[in-house]
Amino acid sequence: MGGMTTTTAKATDVVSFERVSKSYGDVKAVDGLTLALHPGETVALLGPNGAGKSTTLDLLLGLRPADTGTVRVFGAGPRDAIVQGRVGAMLQSGGLMDEVTVAELVELACALHPKPYRANDVLSRAGITQIADRKVNKLSGGQEQRVRFALATAGANDLIVLDEPTTGMDVSARHAFWATMREQADQGRTVLFATHYLEEADAIADRVLVLHRGRLLADGTAAEIKAKAGARKVAFDLDGDIDEQALRALPFLTAADVSGRTVRLQSSDADATVHALYGLGLYPRNLEVAGLGLEQAFVAITTAEEARSETRTS
Repeated sequence: MGGMTTTTAKATDVVSFERVSKSYGDVKAVDGLTLALHPGETVALLGPNGAGKSTTLDLLLGLRPADTGTVRVFGAGPRDAIVQGRVGAMLQSGGLMDEVTVAELVELACALHPKPYRANDVLSRAGITQIADRKVNKLSGGQEQRVRFALATAGANDLIVLDEPTTGMDVSARHAFWATMREQADQGRTVLFATHYLEEADAIADRVLVLHRGRLLADGTAAEIKAKAGARKVAFDLDGDIDEQALRALPFLTAADVSGRTVRLQSSDADATVHALYGLGLYPRNLEVAGLGLEQAFVAITTAEEARSETRTS
């Protein structure tokens, strides 16, 4: 886990990036990226804005050429894999055809796919049967997302690529969407999705990739990413006056927040922090010590990398 790997591509890899870079002017969107995706994995791609997630997906789908390095999808160039009908994609960029119905658009996608499903089945799987006769330009944002999902799964793809797939969907639609994606993964398909909903990555993904400034900062299960953050949550209540300066001086703190009587800390050594807390003569109530959630771990890892980057450039 963590860092970039130097392993060479294998014939069984669904996707392989080998030392791939892509720049836009002076901005390096992807910087020497090396990674591999394997059959049947569900992989979450995380990173702050500007981390290179969308560019990585564009390179994978052959929408942009790499400046250096090699991108392979099922052992061939991305465009070859797409022409063969092995890749389905649901992207934020690009509009949908206006003045056609949802059913007509899905039927077209099925007709164009080398290994199509029945249009009625695609509509049902995407949860859009009830709006099949509606014009595409009359849809809500969440309905448009479900139509994009239908187009991405119009045929028997081996790899499904999703860019922020549940944006605009309500909670019930999101749950139904991910239930469908689990079915796809259970059938042996590889699913790669970029998301800002870190709870989705935590609940859904077998594997999490964290990008930062175009580099692979962490690679592992959600549990491994949380452990990589190297911090735990410490929360408690205090009575009486709270000396915030004394609390912030506790050893091994990486973050601190005081809200009313409630104190929330992050510590790289929770045992030592709690010991020092009692050493101040304080008696915390409702003391809780727990591991970071994926979102907190993500913030901790990327914040630490930002600090290292600033140190290197100063």
